[in-house]
Amino acid sequence: MALPMLPGNSLNKNLGKDKFHKSQHFDYSNGVRMMVGSGKPGIGGELLLGQKSQPNYSVFPNGEGSDTPSWVAFDKQVLSFNAFFQEAVPQKREEKYRVRKCKIYFYLEDDTIQVVEPELKNSGIPQGEKPVPAKRRMITGKQMVLNFLRKMGVRLNPPTSTPLDPYSNLRQEMEKSMKPLRPYERLDTLKQFLNHDRNVLRFYCHWDDSENMFGDPRELTLHYFLADDTIEIREVIYPNSGRDATPKFLHRSKLPKHAPNPKRQPGDITDRTVLNVFGPMGQGGRYILDSLKTGAVHEQFYKDSDLTLGGIVNVWGRRVVICDCDNFTKEFYRSKYGIEDFSPVQYKAPLAPKPPRPVPPYNGFGSEEDSLCSCQGLLPKPPQKDFRKLMEKDRQGLESNVLRFMGKMVTENPIDRDRLFIISFYLSDDTICVFEPPQRNTGVLAGKFLERGRVKKPGQELFKSEMSQYFSAQDLYVGARINLNNQGFQLIDADEYAFNYMEQHAEEFPRANMGSIISKIRSIPEDKQNEIKQFLTLSDPGNTGLIPYEPFRGLLVGLECGLSEHEVMMLGRCFCERQQPEAEVGLMLAVAQDHLRKKHFESFSDMTRAFTHEDRHRTGHLSTKEARTICKAFQLPLAEDLLRALLKKFDAGSEEMDYHAFLAGINWRENPAPPVLPDDALKFNVDWSREARGPEVKSINYSVLLEDVFGSVNTNPTL
Repeated sequence: MALPMLPGNSLNKNLGKDKFHKSQHFDYSNGVRMMVGSGKPGIGGELLLGQKSQPNYSVFPNGEGSDTPSWVAFDKQVLSFNAFFQEAVPQKREEKYRVRKCKIYFYLEDDTIQVVEPELKNSGIPQGEKPVPAKRRMITGKQMVLNFLRKMGVRLNPPTSTPLDPYSNLRQEMEKSMKPLRPYERLDTLKQFLNHDRNVLRFYCHWDDSENMFGDPRELTLHYFLADDTIEIREVIYPNSGRDATPKFLHRSKLPKHAPNPKRQPGDITDRTVLNVFGPMGQGGRYILDSLKTGAVHEQFYKDSDLTLGGIVNVWGRRVVICDCDNFTKEFYRSKYGIEDFSPVQYKAPLAPKPPRPVPPYNGFGSEEDSLCSCQGLLPKPPQKDFRKLMEKDRQGLESNVLRFMGKMVTENPIDRDRLFIISFYLSDDTICVFEPPQRNTGVLAGKFLERGRVKKPGQELFKSEMSQYFSAQDLYVGARINLNNQGFQLIDADEYAFNYMEQHAEEFPRANMGSIISKIRSIPEDKQNEIKQFLTLSDPGNTGLIPYEPFRGLLVGLECGLSEHEVMMLGRCFCERQQPEAEVGLMLAVAQDHLRKKHFESFSDMTRAFTHEDRHRTGHLSTKEARTICKAFQLPLAEDLLRALLKKFDAGSEEMDYHAFLAGINWRENPAPPVLPDDALKFNVDWSREARGPEVKSINYSVLLEDVFGSVNTNPTL
């Protein structure tokens, strides 16, 4: 009977075997797919003939960390070893062995090794990269620089020295003892030229030549060229100095420190020194060059480190003092030498004050500016205007830059006392124009009273050397008295644009500066302050915090606080309760019909057809811009302010206006308006705002005024 199929009782090797696979020829090495070839075992993992088992793990413990592939974790990381090996030389009698040094590089990314032998001149041995044997055995002779192996726990042996190579040492001593017949020194100036080309240091210097006959101090400019360490000096020659304009004080060259040196014979200063000569000169002759340069003449030249502020430069026997330098030079010395003190050396005497040039007095011909320009040069030139001020303060859109005031004559004549004038001040050129609006039943012809121009202040001498003073914008304010060409005017009101402009430019107009106005009120005596508080509280029995403007104005004027009428009005504008009156459309249409009737304008039917033609959709509405264009095309004889206000009233706050209502309102033939009274027409004409009437000051919020001025509000009437 056959033996049972149990282990040990059968010669079949497959008994108890559970793996019968064939090993593949591809595997992973350090996380990289690669072909392993014949190194794999046979079926079931059994070793083939001639194969030895290899441990699956290294002798070192497993590392701790991420499972990143080695070609990623150790990318561009190489272990470098200094190694040597000894090679026998049986063919030569001079040397029996030779020590060859090499570098061993271990690439951690794929566990490959590279051996490189440095090339030696005239060695006769093929050097460079060496092939690596199949069995990677390293011959280490020096401690590794990196700490990679230490981190892995490898104990490193102490470094050893490379053994001596007698023949190599002999070759080195022979090369040192050999001296070339020609100069072996090489001066590399190309790098300096490429790094500092076009870089020049500039110094401002002074040379005092007053000790010599006809000598005087001279100003020089020293240029140091960093490309080749050369120096160039130019002289600063001022106009009308009596000196010829020479090209250069010193041509560009290297400047010796110890100059002037004793004169040298030809051949003393040469690049190469000849020690001895055999035979005739030229062909057939022999010569020996001095490689040690025993007879060479060494000269010291100025470098950039020798040039400092306050230092003295010897320019061929002339003592030149360095006084100052430009910004590039300061930055160069600050970055290269760390110098921070660049205090200039004062070598110029302070300039003598120019003698005053008396100007002859004005002779009455032309303007004062013209006469002054004829005295300033041989060829008279027209006086220059402030073009910048003209461009800034010229009319731009709705900004007219014109301050308009209403004034009355200061006279004893009762007829002239009631005349009203519009005084316009143009900020672009400080000119003044006076216009008298028409007034009915006065017997005075209206029109231009004073041509636009600059007006001199009174009380100045006519024929004098100094320029006359003219009226400026700061001299005009409500309540001021001005004398225009021997005619006195008192300013009683201003338009809204003038008030707004003064408020926006309070730093130029002190009478519109609320800070200075409040300071004046705070500086009044305490008894007057109590009187103001008592009057304000008694004028408001209902304790509403508001009082009318007229009693408030009368209080400030009666107390004589030093406030002008303009400053009182500014207080009222600042602490007022403004009320917007209703729009007087009827008055505007009546004034417009009155103007059209006087100008005999009757083209209303043509305007209706033009408006209807522009209204493509027959809606009865057009934009304000289109309506204004049609009015301008028919030359509607209305003032710009009145036309703009009318168009704004008929648009009802929208972008389009009812042109049928507009044309019906101005048609004085079919829809005549009531006649305009003289007072209403004058009231409307003297208001220069864009609308028919602006907001008016009716009442003053005195509680806010007391809090801002005195810091507290006390409404107790027993104060």
